[in-house]
Amino acid sequence: MPATSGRRRSVAEPILQVRNLVKHFPLTQGALFRRQVGAVRAVDGVSFDLRPGETLGVVGESGCGKSTVARLLVGLERPTAGEIRYRDDDLSRLSRRALRAVRRNIQMVFQDPYTSLNPRMTVGDIVGEPFEIHPEVAPKGERRRRVRELLDVVGLNPEYVNRYPHQFSGGQRQRIGIARALALKPEIIICDEPVSALDVSVRAQVINLMARLRGEFGLSCVFIAHDLSVVRHISDRVAVMYLGKIVEIGSDREIYEHPTHPYTQALLSAVPVPDPEAARRGERIILRGDVPSPADPPTGCRFRTRCWKATEICATAPPPLAVPLAFADATGARRHESACHYATSE
Repeated sequence: MPATSGRRRSVAEPILQVRNLVKHFPLTQGALFRRQVGAVRAVDGVSFDLRPGETLGVVGESGCGKSTVARLLVGLERPTAGEIRYRDDDLSRLSRRALRAVRRNIQMVFQDPYTSLNPRMTVGDIVGEPFEIHPEVAPKGERRRRVRELLDVVGLNPEYVNRYPHQFSGGQRQRIGIARALALKPEIIICDEPVSALDVSVRAQVINLMARLRGEFGLSCVFIAHDLSVVRHISDRVAVMYLGKIVEIGSDREIYEHPTHPYTQALLSAVPVPDPEAARRGERIILRGDVPSPADPPTGCRFRTRCWKATEICATAPPPLAVPLAFADATGARRHESACHYATSE
């Protein structure tokens, strides 16, 4: 991509703004009179911007809140607090009717390419279903043609319109899901681990397809995954999540070449290296303990119970997500936001 294009995108007004997003699921007791005794803090103060044409990768271990963020962005869950602003609308405050209109521009590709497709519907009906909800997008006489065009765009034979999901492979089913997401010509696609259920050989095909479609359709994407190598291939910026919070965010080069948060450094040390010699020279960081429960997260820094750098201040003062003081005067890839009292690129 030309450098000028990247500069234009970096200064463009965000198409999606997320501010202090919170989602707590209540924990209740009692069979007859149920009372709340706590809450699972799935998402606990997430903020980021998404600019036109940009792909933001979101990575982290299972249970860190990535999928909950995805469901909040498309309105499948209502936030406990915070804002999700799409252009001038706060999605968290829209009525059901208004939210349905906005959903035309924010579509989702789900993790499991089989359970997200109705097994009793043909591929033509699945991909064409959005036109039934938003009939203004395609006149009735044009829908069949549009469905065939979408199948062709995602690399499937248009003659497959009368087949059922069980007649396709996992990769083909995910292509059907992508075609359905593109039907309404959205501006934003939320991808919730779209390749995690696929074979390794098929993942590359789907990732390359999504990268091509992003350019052709001018899409902005939030791409959620736990595979850091996949995220690096497709993302412009990367946000690292841990236990409901973003602990580091920056460009792909900033995160992968100069990680400053200990958790990000540990994740990257676990990425397989294709060169055996380089793999032997690399230092693997083994995290101690298990991920704490989101129903009872640690005080202060949530990563401190597994961090080799933790001191007393980490237990009492939550570190803000900001450019670390050590890099305040730095230039280049080291200067990006990280939520750590002892952030370092070493």
